Amino acid sequence: MWDENSKATPPYYIGFDGGGTKTDCVLVDSTGTVLARATAGPSNPLRAGYAKAWFTLSDAGDIVLERRRLKSTDIHGVCAGIGGAGRESVARRLATFLERSFPEAAVEVTTDLEVTLEAAVGDGPGVILIVGTGSAAFGRNARGKTARAGGRGPWYSDEGSAFDIGRRAMNAVVRAEEGRGPQTELANQILKWLDTKDWSRVLDWVVKNPDDVFPRVFPLVAKLADKSDTVSQGILTSSGESLAGLVASVVSRLGLDTHEVPVALCGGTIGRSKFFDAAIEASLHRAVPSAKVIHLETKPAEAAARRAIRRDKQKANAAR
Repeated sequence: MWDENSKATPPYYIGFDGGGTKTDCVLVDSTGTVLARATAGPSNPLRAGYAKAWFTLSDAGDIVLERRRLKSTDIHGVCAGIGGAGRESVARRLATFLERSFPEAAVEVTTDLEVTLEAAVGDGPGVILIVGTGSAAFGRNARGKTARAGGRGPWYSDEGSAFDIGRRAMNAVVRAEEGRGPQTELANQILKWLDTKDWSRVLDWVVKNPDDVFPRVFPLVAKLADKSDTVSQGILTSSGESLAGLVASVVSRLGLDTHEVPVALCGGTIGRSKFFDAAIEASLHRAVPSAKVIHLETKPAEAAARRAIRRDKQKANAAR
């Protein structure tokens, strides 16, 4: 542990919270006080690729160091909660990169679900529902057992996510144009929203990088749902039911359905549409009557930084 009477540089810690769209980074001192923040691009390597993930983490880390005029060797601990890091091979590769970037730091790489759950309920029981580029529910009971549902990628999971909503919106437009579905204001606005006049260009774009297309459509769906577009509202209502199903799965497997359970709603889509927020909460209360909806009072990146402090303290105590 650092002696405050020493002339040595005091320890600093970094926490990351990264997903398929953005990455938050915080720099804290040994008391957990936030000294600097930064936001960068995606860092889930399974969606953005390892090169992009490494660039993002490096960029965000450099920003917070520069704001306090620190060096990488001043960092004693790093905790990164990253989407996709539930796979051991992914976590190991990310940890190797961070260990090289911060050579004096004890490094922990875990999932964004872990650090978000800690931000929501500390080490107590509860469930989080993350709705961003992807979607997942993750929870823990009083015995420390954990369970998750969703978050396995857009092709066979992530129901109700921004990716899923964007894909369904584009499908609704195609069906409306072909006379196979109801008319929707989405058809009048979606190409302009994507800054193009050509559907073939959109198709090429989707083939090349669907993560750069479908999630981008979500804000349009949210906007039109709040303006009473029935197709947009139908998509979001159905999405809310799917998301509630993720939470119900976790609650049931953990035996949390016998008493009130805190459920934190978080992610980039939450708070973007009054209609969608209401649809999620209504579906959640139907599927999990014991749910008590809460909101995060601590940023996941800050929870990650606190984990880094605890890990460094444990390491110091073990060395005594």
